[in-house]
Amino acid sequence: MKFFPVILLSFLAVISFGCASAQPLRHSQGYSAAAADKAAATAESMIGRPYKFKGETPSGFDCSGLVRYSYLAGGMDLPHGTRALRERSHPVRSGDIRKGDLVFFNQLGKKYSHVGISLGGDRFVHAPSSGKSVRADSLNSPYWKEHFLGARRL
Repeated sequence: MKFFPVILLSFLAVISFGCASAQPLRHSQGYSAAAADKAAATAESMIGRPYKFKGETPSGFDCSGLVRYSYLAGGMDLPHGTRALRERSHPVRSGDIRKGDLVFFNQLGKKYSHVGISLGGDRFVHAPSSGKSVRADSLNSPYWKEHFLGARRL
């Protein structure tokens, strides 16, 4: 029985290291242009998919669910929810927005209540609201320009 704790600790170490290597890229590992590009391409390929509250699969997305799904395809496991996404990212000046950056909006008087993924330039993809589908829009359209809060990078 003297060896049981050593064997147990060795077993746990093997399991822990094995699981760690299988985990997706996390925020703490820094910005990845490849992940951002893949996320933007994935989000764009979801155009036309239906909106679904708390949805995060192609059968239906809400705004943060689309971000989560798209970044998973790029190898990053992100939380579901605009507040959590805001906390896991850092601000980017409007003139420095890159493909894959998150763009946040104020809707119905709620700050950071909507999020999309930049496609580069002034275009972004998002899951707008109930009854609508994932679509691409322009940051320069009057509605989105008025409600834009800023861009953030993972």
